[in-house]
Amino acid sequence: MPARGQRYVTLGTSNKRPRHVTICPESMNKIAVLYDAGQAVLSTFDLDEVLQRILTIAHDYFHLRNVAIVLLDKQSQQLYVRSQIGWDEGQDKVRFPLGEGISGAAALKKQPVYAPDVSQDPRYLCTAKSTRSEVAIPLMVRDEVVGVLDCQSDHLNHFDPEVIDLLTLFSTQASIALQNARLYSLEEQRTRQLQAINAIAQQTTAVLDLEQLLARVCELIQEAFRVSHVSLFLREDHDLVLRAHHGTLTPRVPEGGRFPASTEPWASILASSTTAMESDLCVAPTNKKFFAESASRMCIPLVSFGHTLGILALDSAQPDAFRDGDLQSLESVADICATAIQNAHYVERVKQLAYLDGLTGIFNRRFFELRIIEEIERARRYGTGMAVIMADIDQFKRLNDEFGHVLGDEVLRQVSSLFHQQLRKIDVVCRYGGEEFGILLTQTNAKHAMKIAEKLRKMVEGWLFPGVPRMVTISAGAAAFPEQGTTRDELVRAADSALYAAKQAGRNKVCLGTLARGHSTGS
Repeated sequence: MPARGQRYVTLGTSNKRPRHVTICPESMNKIAVLYDAGQAVLSTFDLDEVLQRILTIAHDYFHLRNVAIVLLDKQSQQLYVRSQIGWDEGQDKVRFPLGEGISGAAALKKQPVYAPDVSQDPRYLCTAKSTRSEVAIPLMVRDEVVGVLDCQSDHLNHFDPEVIDLLTLFSTQASIALQNARLYSLEEQRTRQLQAINAIAQQTTAVLDLEQLLARVCELIQEAFRVSHVSLFLREDHDLVLRAHHGTLTPRVPEGGRFPASTEPWASILASSTTAMESDLCVAPTNKKFFAESASRMCIPLVSFGHTLGILALDSAQPDAFRDGDLQSLESVADICATAIQNAHYVERVKQLAYLDGLTGIFNRRFFELRIIEEIERARRYGTGMAVIMADIDQFKRLNDEFGHVLGDEVLRQVSSLFHQQLRKIDVVCRYGGEEFGILLTQTNAKHAMKIAEKLRKMVEGWLFPGVPRMVTISAGAAAFPEQGTTRDELVRAADSALYAAKQAGRNKVCLGTLARGHSTGS
């Protein structure tokens, strides 16, 4: 018969007689609590809720002052704190390599590691000044370490073998719960990403305006992939230009900002068309960071029909935030974006056919009027400046009268070609009417606009036009935002007045405009 206060537990149901084991009430109580704890952590798939339940049960049942779940980052082979109770402020941000500290030793050995007096253990890493003893139990799934249950007490030698055994049993159930929650979270993430890919694909077919498309894509990616910031950089000449971005970080580069595509890591990404992940930007130079708080980044090339159009950049405020498992989904998104951008470019080219001058092949006045409003608004919004040059071929009527309209048309074509060759691709040259040209210079001040106008004047002056036995010259007037005007009418009037002044000064001149109202030019 069992002694008073004891009870029988029957083990086994084979043909042999049942075997009875006597268990004292204290042990039965611990087993019952352990069972309840297991049921609690296995009752939800939410990762944060699972972690909090594990910590709360360990903290309350085992009378611990400090307890934490430390997870293993397989990619970097580092341990990091995922959730904790009682650690000193700021200590939950630390990361340490596998094998370092009591927790690192437990993860490396795949077995519990106990320090009855942390002051005597050289492996101890201080996370709470009150800690006197610490035990670390590895969280294992199929003989693979996924993390560590780190338990600390403010008493010396707090953990006896029985408690460590119970914590080990508890950690087994916690490991299963943790793995189930992570798998569930991964499936949820994949479902969300697939939905995002579908939504982005739908948006790219519905939106053909490039600016709207880029802005909307950034919003969708940031929301679906839960990163701090998303940016789209497109190639223009030898530069990368920030065309759109969306998120919570502080930009270092303004929208429309440019930087050389020949610098690293952009040059390697563009040349090889391969994705680059940077796990720690905290020590990176300022000029390598798009955003002030960025701690890690993934850059994915935008490739369409073998051409790299730019870069899709994802930034996180957390170090080492990106995983290889995210790569496939994000590269699929980048491919969709690249195709959509290419389609939008095609649509823009088709639209531009309506804005081309039939004789010279450059843009016409209709396009000038459209773009000058856009450039003024961009300059006003980002403070980057812009300028207008109005240029006119001197005594063009006399040239037509002397050599005929066929030769006059050829002079117009060659002057247009010279202007186009000497300007950047981001600048716009238009045939404003007759022999007059309107030029829009992006991100330019008055001084630079005058240099450009003078460069064009000298180029035409020194050019030999076939069939024209005398020198052909131009006069030009320049006006910049905001010095000479802040509206379309003010800028064009100022540039036109400066052109008239150049004509009055003897032609083959360049003048800078003022806000004074002028009148139309002569020949």
